[in-house]
Amino acid sequence: MQLPELQSAILLKRYKRFMADVKLENNHILTIHCANTGAMTGCGEAGDIVWYSDSKSETRKYPHSWELTQLKNGQMVCINTHRSNQLTLEALQNKQIKELAMYDEILPEVKYGEENSRIDFLLKGEGLPDCYVEVKSVTLVKHNIGMFPDAVTTRGQKHLRELMAMKKLGHRAVVFFAGLHNGFDCFKVAEYIDPEYDKLLKEAIEQGVEVYAYAGEFSFENQIPKALRLTQRVPYIG
Repeated sequence: MQLPELQSAILLKRYKRFMADVKLENNHILTIHCANTGAMTGCGEAGDIVWYSDSKSETRKYPHSWELTQLKNGQMVCINTHRSNQLTLEALQNKQIKELAMYDEILPEVKYGEENSRIDFLLKGEGLPDCYVEVKSVTLVKHNIGMFPDAVTTRGQKHLRELMAMKKLGHRAVVFFAGLHNGFDCFKVAEYIDPEYDKLLKEAIEQGVEVYAYAGEFSFENQIPKALRLTQRVPYIG
């Protein structure tokens, strides 16, 4: 996935969930939009390097958007969680997710379930069961372990219930954890943050819901981040 043209700054603070102040090289303070409504645990500390895009919009109050954080240890994380579906769609189209590569039709944002949900991707293939794929972003990393969620997610809990219902109807149901961070080589649920999500995911796995986590990798040009791609599946620690 190609990233937009990016510029760097130093993060001063994030506030009101949707805004952040950054310091430019000329010491000018710029307020930028933050597309991540989550806790952003470990990927938004004062002093981190922020990479932001410019929409060039004349109507947006804050035309600049926070895209990536370069952590003090040098690792990169995409904090714009809207990118996770773009990243996964590209991997599905390129048949890079081998567990799902047999499907030819990819339908995004399809309404389904009994709790007024939308599945990120509904996959279809001739002679194959429909496959419901829910995508989650991995931005929280500790000791090379990618984790989800970084805050209690009642929405994520709902999605697991919906996926279990789809599995009972005879469909495939998948939770796909997309690596927006390049610092992990295995994955687990952050049960200390959301024990209910951990409980539901284990129940879902017992009922046949599939869980896959893929690592992410950034590429650079002249030390500027240019692209993000999924690489390979990493072990899930239940």
